[in-house]
Amino acid sequence: MKKNTRYVGLDVHKDSIAVAVAEAGRRGEVKFHGNIPNTLEAVKKLVKKLGPAETLQCCYEAGPCGYVLYWQLAKLGVACTVVAPSLIPKRAGDRVKTDRRDAENLARLHRSGELVAVWVPDRTHEALRDLVRARETAIEDQQRMRNRLSKFLLRRGLVKPQGWSSWTQKHLEWVEKQTKQLDQVVDQLTLADYLGEVRHVAERIARLDKAIEEAVTQAPDEMRAVVDALAALRGVGRLTAITVAVEVGSFERFESPRELMAYAGLVPREHSSGGPGNASRGGITKTGNTHLRRVLGEAAWHYTTSSPRVSSKLRRRQQNVSAEVKTISERAQHRLCRRYWKLTAAGKPASKAVIALARELLGFMWAIGIEVARQRQHLAESQVLRRAA
Repeated sequence: MKKNTRYVGLDVHKDSIAVAVAEAGRRGEVKFHGNIPNTLEAVKKLVKKLGPAETLQCCYEAGPCGYVLYWQLAKLGVACTVVAPSLIPKRAGDRVKTDRRDAENLARLHRSGELVAVWVPDRTHEALRDLVRARETAIEDQQRMRNRLSKFLLRRGLVKPQGWSSWTQKHLEWVEKQTKQLDQVVDQLTLADYLGEVRHVAERIARLDKAIEEAVTQAPDEMRAVVDALAALRGVGRLTAITVAVEVGSFERFESPRELMAYAGLVPREHSSGGPGNASRGGITKTGNTHLRRVLGEAAWHYTTSSPRVSSKLRRRQQNVSAEVKTISERAQHRLCRRYWKLTAAGKPASKAVIALARELLGFMWAIGIEVARQRQHLAESQVLRRAA
């Protein structure tokens, strides 16, 4: 800790930023600087007033305002940390919450090194992540629209013929024909509206799928390599691989697969107090990345249906990956299929067994991410040596 370092706590809101400054040293004074507008010009003036920029260590909580302030400060040469809100230490007896107190508390904790930073993506990575999440939102909207339409038909006594698959083109044409079966004009209008929404959200998902594919082709080489390698796993289609890649970011920032599992909230809760005999473990924490946890759960179900095998689709996805990645994929199949049958044979419910598979599948994904990074580093070193020769 340098003597001239100043630790700046920022409580960020849509229109304003509360600023507090903690001087270096354990007993350094913590002062409230005041409120400034949440604009680039005001941030520049603040840095100029508190500077020089290299002596400032700023921090603020991750929230709905995103990383705009982080990028602004980085461009001004100021070190900034975006803090995980759920991991900020709080005193049990503190019942007063104001912008001033929050800013002062951030500055004080940042000086003592008690804050946990979150990973900040670059603008390109965040744009792709938001696009993937927009598709996830569209899928949720589609499910809601389909439920509303199907329940409306059920209330009117209209049930699709036996043996038909739901939401195919044939099924939707049948739904449209049911308008003639409704004698109330209001019911006809309601059915037309529900059906229109179902078709509209389907078109929306198709547009987003196309946009995601185009965005991935323009993404950095590192991300495309990770996506191709992750898709070599059974149950991990291209969209799932893209979702994992954008939600995890860099696999290298996790020192072990256990850290990545904790990041996804897939590790069990634990309460151990009073000696080793009092250890108690419960369900998974669910405190991590919900988007990542969802796609992992969906992918894990593919290891419950049959013994290890390489389908034609999986073989096509593995065409352009290295032998090392294929080996990891094969190990994952054997391990996870065997693990599922062992857990269910011991009496575990299938849903709990799948969560265990999702956790271990993420560990294999970490191994693939690290392997891809190692291969790219080796390739870069080889190119440097060739140029030098």
